[in-house]
Amino acid sequence: MRRLILSLCLAAVATPVLAQTAPVAPAGRYDPAPWWMDKPIIASSGYVTSEVTANRATFQATYHVVDRDPAAATKAAADKVKALGSVLAAYGADKVRVATTFQITPLYDQYRDKDGQLVDNERADKIKTYQVAAIVSVEVRDVRLIEQVYATALSAKPSTTQPVNFRLEPDNEIKTQMFRAAVEDAARRARLAVEASGAKLGGVKLIDPTGRACETDVLVAGAGRGGGGGEAYDVAMSPPPPAPMAAMPMLQKRLAETGLNPDDFRLPLQPPVQSLEARACVVFGLAN
Repeated sequence: MRRLILSLCLAAVATPVLAQTAPVAPAGRYDPAPWWMDKPIIASSGYVTSEVTANRATFQATYHVVDRDPAAATKAAADKVKALGSVLAAYGADKVRVATTFQITPLYDQYRDKDGQLVDNERADKIKTYQVAAIVSVEVRDVRLIEQVYATALSAKPSTTQPVNFRLEPDNEIKTQMFRAAVEDAARRARLAVEASGAKLGGVKLIDPTGRACETDVLVAGAGRGGGGGEAYDVAMSPPPPAPMAAMPMLQKRLAETGLNPDDFRLPLQPPVQSLEARACVVFGLAN
C-alpha cells in the first residue's frame, strides 16, 4: 500500500513538469529559395485589362407538331427542322453549328375531378394525341451573322424560342496579346521602381505567365499562390471587321428552295463587350 501511495505522489508531482515542456518547432516550414533569389532582384507584377466584343452567340428554337400517329408527328417535325438545318448548313460549320434533338410527349384525355379541375387520364389506352418537339440548338461562331441566323430560325415559325446568349471565348491571338501587354506592364513597373530607389535594373532572370513567382509567400511551404491586385491599364484590341454583305450563292439557293424569308424577321442584336484580365511576373536582377 505504501508503494502504491508513493507512486501516485510521484505521478502527481511529475504532471506539471511535463505540461510545461516547450513545443518543438515544425520542420520544413520554408521551401528552398529559388535559384533566381541568390542575388539582389526585383520581382515585378504586370496587370492588364481589356474590353473585347463577345465572339459566340447561342439560342434554341423549338418546333412542335401534334398528331394522333406518333410516326407522322415525328416526320412532320423532322421536315420542319430539315429545311432550317439545310439553310444554316450553307454558312459552314466554322461559322454556324447546329444540333437537333426530338422529344415525344403523349397527350391524354382529360376529365374533371370532384372539384371541377381538369385532370389528365394518364393511362396507355387514354392517349389522345402525341406532341413531338424538335429542339434546334444553334451556336453562331461568327457573331457578325447572328441577326441573319436568328431571323432564319424565326422565319421557320418555331413554337418557342429562347433569348440569344452571348459569351466571349478568347482565341490564341487575344491571349498572346494580353500576355505580352502584361509583361510590358511588369517591365514598366520595374523601371519606375528602380529609378525611384536609385538602383539600376539588370537583366531578366525569370518570366512567369502565372504571376505566382511575384507572390510574397513564395518561400512558405505549401502556401497558396493566390492572384494579386494592382493598377491595370487597357489593351487596345482591333475591332472586328464589318459583317459580310455579299450574298453567298449557296445560302441564297437554299433559301429559295425552302421558301424561308429571314428579312421579314430581322431584329437588331448587338453583342456585348466583356472584360478580360491577364497578369505576368517578371524578375529582374539589380545591377551594381
